[in-house]
Amino acid sequence: MTGAGDPARTLALLWRDPSAVPRRGPRRGLSLDAVVDAATAVADDEGLDALTMRRVAQALGVSPMTVYTYVPGKAELLDLMLDAAYGRMPRADTAGQPWRQRLAVVADANRALFAAHPWTVTVSTLRPPLGPGAIAKYEHELSALDGLGLTDVEMDDCLTYLLTFVQANARAMIDARTARRVTAMDDEQWWAAAGPLLARVLDPRAYPLASRVGTAAGTAHGSTLDPDHAYDFGLRRVLDGLAALIDRAPGAGEGARGTVGRPGGSPGRPTATGRPAGRGVPRAG
Repeated sequence: MTGAGDPARTLALLWRDPSAVPRRGPRRGLSLDAVVDAATAVADDEGLDALTMRRVAQALGVSPMTVYTYVPGKAELLDLMLDAAYGRMPRADTAGQPWRQRLAVVADANRALFAAHPWTVTVSTLRPPLGPGAIAKYEHELSALDGLGLTDVEMDDCLTYLLTFVQANARAMIDARTARRVTAMDDEQWWAAAGPLLARVLDPRAYPLASRVGTAAGTAHGSTLDPDHAYDFGLRRVLDGLAALIDRAPGAGEGARGTVGRPGGSPGRPTATGRPAGRGVPRAG
C-alpha cells in the first residue's frame, strides 16, 4: 500500500526537495529518477512480489546500499513509482465535449495505466502518494466534471465511482492475462477441455437459468468473461448512473446536456485510480 513510509521523508522525495536528494554517494551518476524508473521496470516485468531494494540495485548495477542513499525503503519507493506513473499519464484536452465523452476519456486513460503497469491494480491507495503526479491527475480528471452544477463533494464522489469501476475491470483483465499465461491456454482452449467434463455431471434441468444464460454468454463472448466487453458495457451503465445526478444538478451548464456515448472502443489495455482526496490534498481511490 502507499503512504506506509515516513510522511515527511516521502513528501520531500515526491516533491524533490533538495534536502532529501543526496548530493554525493557511492555513485554520483545515479539519480532518484533512475532508481524509480528501474524499480518500475522490475515491477512491470516481474510483479511487486519481486520488487526489493536488492533487486532494484541489481537492475541498476550498484550495491543495495547505494539505492538506500536515494530512497530509505520500499514503502517510500512505491509512492515514488506510483506518482511517476500518474505523472506520465496523458492529459487529453476534452474542453467543450459532452460530459459523457469527457469522463469516457478519463476512464480510458486510467484503464491504459493499469494495462501498462499491472502492479498498480493491486496497490492500496487509501493513503495516496501526495506528489505532483497524483495532484495533476486529480486536477485534470476533476475538470471533466466541472461546470455541471455538482457540489465539490459530488464531483469527488462521481470521480471515485467511475475510477472504482475501471479498477475492478482492470483486475479482471489482468486475471485473464494471468490465467492464459499460467495454463498456457486461451479461454477457448480451456473450455474445449473443461466443457465436456462439465457436461458429464451437470443436469441442465436442475439449473435451467444458469445453463441457458451461461451458454448464451459463453457463445457470445467466447469465454466466461470478456473484460473488453465488460468494460464497454459497464462504462455505459456507470455513465447512465451518473446522469441521474448530473442531469438534475442545479445550475448545470451546457456540458451537462451531452448525451454522446463513450468514443470508440476500449483501448485493449487499461488504469490505478489515483486521485487526491480529503483536506485539500489528493488521494487515490
